[in-house]
Order: sequence, then structure tokens, then C-alpha cells
Amino acid sequence: MNQKELKELIEFLIEKDVAEFEMERGDLKVRIKRNLQNQVHYVTAAPQPSVPVAHFPPAGTVGHVPPSHAPQSASGAAFEPQVDSEEGLHKVKSPIVGTFYESPSPGAPPFIKVGDSVTLGQVLCIVEAMKLMNEIESDVAGEIVKINVKNGQPVEYGQPLFLIRGR
Repeated sequence: MNQKELKELIEFLIEKDVAEFEMERGDLKVRIKRNLQNQVHYVTAAPQPSVPVAHFPPAGTVGHVPPSHAPQSASGAAFEPQVDSEEGLHKVKSPIVGTFYESPSPGAPPFIKVGDSVTLGQVLCIVEAMKLMNEIESDVAGEIVKINVKNGQPVEYGQPLFLIRGR
């Protein structure tokens, strides 16, 4: 894959608002993933040389009006919880890279919402990785103060998912 083909592929993915793309051609493997800062990361398999990280303009600059980035509750109403200080709050972090899901299936109510009390071991969400649904459980008892990710959003290893005020 030459530089021109790669550029055309990136432009096509921006135009179609594709968040993640993977392709294998012989011994070349290309994975393109747009994160919240509208960046693309490239990973190539050996023996091919690494392709640098490319930054491109937000989708809004190519005639696309992006949806609101405010988290959505199960009812669809946007909420932006205000947390004065994260001091003293427990962070539940993603143990794996994957896709965050707030409910056990599409259309089902979310496992938890802001203000809910949770117990030790209670399922908070699912992180899908390689077609496996991994239940993420609370490692403390307390009250959900903030949900840091939206349903369907990609998450990284160690990324804080929830803030919990412990009991």
C-alpha cells in the first residue's frame, strides 16, 4: 500500500464517518481507529515499516455535523454530571481495550446510572473485545457519581469508566 492509497483510504473513512477499520493484504496489516480527539493510529505487521500517526481535521470540516458529545442517559436525555473534585472518589478503570456497552443488550436498560448505589461485585457495564463480552464489576461499594464514557464508545486499557463515592 503506497502513501497515496493510504491517504485516499483515510479520506474515505472520514467522509463515511467510520470509527474503526482493519485490513489485511498479504503480510501487510493496517488498522485505523479514530478516537475522540479525531486522530487515526496505524499499526502495521512485520516486516513492513511502521506508518506514523496521522492527524486529520475533525469530521465537521468535511461537511458533516457531528452529534452532541454529551453522554446520553437511557431515556436519551443528555446529562453532564458536575463533579467538584475527583479526590476521594474511586475510579473503576477498563481492564482491557474494547467497546463500552452500558446495557446487556440493545434496547435493554443500562446496568447502572448516575446516583445509583452499587455493591461489591455488581456488574457496571460490558466491554467487548474480539467478539467476547466482558462484564466489568464494581470493586467497591458506593454511589455512582459519574460515568466517563458513552455507550458504544471505544475504551483503552486503564481508562477510567466510572467514579464511585465509596461507603
